[in-house]
Amino acid sequence: MSLLADYEALVGSSTIAELRALAGRLAGKQVLMISSTRAGGGVAEILNRMAPLFQELGLDVRWDVMEGGLSFFKVTKKFHNALHGQRAAIRQEMFELFLQVGRANMHKMALDREIIFVHDPQPITLVEARGRHPASRWIWRCHIDLSRPKQRVWEFLRPFILKFDAAVYSHPAFVQQMPMRQVLVAPSIDPLSDKNRELPMEEIRAVLARLEIPQDLPIVTQVSRFDRLKDPIGVIEAYRKVRRTVKCRLVLAGGPATDDPEGEAVLSEVREAAGNDPLIRLLMLPPNSDVEINALQRASAVVVQKSLREGFGLTVSEALWKARPVVASAVGGIPLQVKHRYSGLLVHSVEGAAFAIKQLLNNPSYAKHLGENGKEHVRGHFLLTRHLADYLLTFISLDYTTDTIVLN
Repeated sequence: MSLLADYEALVGSSTIAELRALAGRLAGKQVLMISSTRAGGGVAEILNRMAPLFQELGLDVRWDVMEGGLSFFKVTKKFHNALHGQRAAIRQEMFELFLQVGRANMHKMALDREIIFVHDPQPITLVEARGRHPASRWIWRCHIDLSRPKQRVWEFLRPFILKFDAAVYSHPAFVQQMPMRQVLVAPSIDPLSDKNRELPMEEIRAVLARLEIPQDLPIVTQVSRFDRLKDPIGVIEAYRKVRRTVKCRLVLAGGPATDDPEGEAVLSEVREAAGNDPLIRLLMLPPNSDVEINALQRASAVVVQKSLREGFGLTVSEALWKARPVVASAVGGIPLQVKHRYSGLLVHSVEGAAFAIKQLLNNPSYAKHLGENGKEHVRGHFLLTRHLADYLLTFISLDYTTDTIVLN
């Protein structure tokens, strides 16, 4: 049974043929993907969907997850915030713990594959093991916004990055000047996953009833981790400005990730900001709540992503794929997905977000137009099949010493 054949109706037979042709150059290649968590967040979501497709294309792909623990992930969350340009109290013992956990994983993991593909900073020190297998090629995949990193953390990580053969970024603004191959690959959504597939209206209504969300008023939704960089409190402030003149409900939905230990603390802050407002619904969804998220987005009159900093923001493409009108901050990779006044509305403040939400709630035909444009924009640029092709080309490029790659 072919998984790839299921995508043909959405992307065309030529796209599937291109994937098979590219993969033919890599037949039997052994690839190891390494991340910090198997559930929660866009990286795990993409790898869960991508690994079986790589296997079908003839690559021998394995996905391993490093072992950390709460103390380690508290440190890496601080690193994450600092790399996004946020203030973070970084102490020397944090660097030492980071190195210690990396060394422990390096001795436990089998790092003998032809291509080692490391996702984000958490497993970055594993590259120290490349001397054991000199023929292996190493790629570092950066999913975060590195446009203005705090230098103490960046200078600590940079020597490890320089040991990789290539670095992959989501946006040109994130690229750091380093003497190595640098590649741009935007993330993607899987249109056939439970989070993005078509849902019948009765299933959407059933999910909303189960989540205790009435449909008597237009629903404004933000789906994201409870993370200060996602600015959920700013969303509440914008909603309250909208409510002065337009009736609506607000839903803030998120889920836990094992490598993000701040979620419960942020959720507590958001609960305090929401107070007893009966029109605000806060949802901490369990892992694998993909159908629930799908239904929430499809039922929403407006989907918001009011991030302060953002690597990419896959929830934007998720909403656009469902032809939902989106109001999102003009940060990180979001402007790649939202073309202002064409596939959504970009904003820069709480006041701007409130104005944009009101504009869409008051003009459903304009909101529908933006949503339809957004779906076609995602079809052309941010589906999983394009992402697969980009990674295959990146793997192929490792065998070339020049910037020019010719495929027969």
